[in-house]
Amino acid sequence: MGIKYYLVDSSILPEVYTKVIKAKKLLISGEARSVSEAVKIAGISRSAYYKYKDCILEYNAEGEETLTINAKLEDNAGVLSSLMSELYLYGANILSVNQSAPIDSVANVSITVRLPDKEGISEEIIKRISGLKGVKSASSF
Repeated sequence: MGIKYYLVDSSILPEVYTKVIKAKKLLISGEARSVSEAVKIAGISRSAYYKYKDCILEYNAEGEETLTINAKLEDNAGVLSSLMSELYLYGANILSVNQSAPIDSVANVSITVRLPDKEGISEEIIKRISGLKGVKSASSF
């Protein structure tokens, strides 16, 4: 029997689950420097934290879209920076960037971003990026 996942309103869950989420956020944000400090602030025991930490995740229903952009960039100073600046203008949160070493003065770049919920933003971004100086091609999936 495989693992099953449920999307549940947090108001019906035991309080320990929301406190585990709070402790995890404290650690991620750096507000707590250790698990001991995070659980103390959250008001749970270390054993409760370790029991549930890998089994409870917070669902983000803000309607944000995740997009992976693949681009071929000329090996010139500032090309990747201008691409990143364009993403910033659209309010993109950059999740990961992978770049290969340039071959024949062209580098392959893969950038995964989280975008605000806005109709047609993915296509608009790809069109803008494709027009930047030094960008040979850009596509998304």
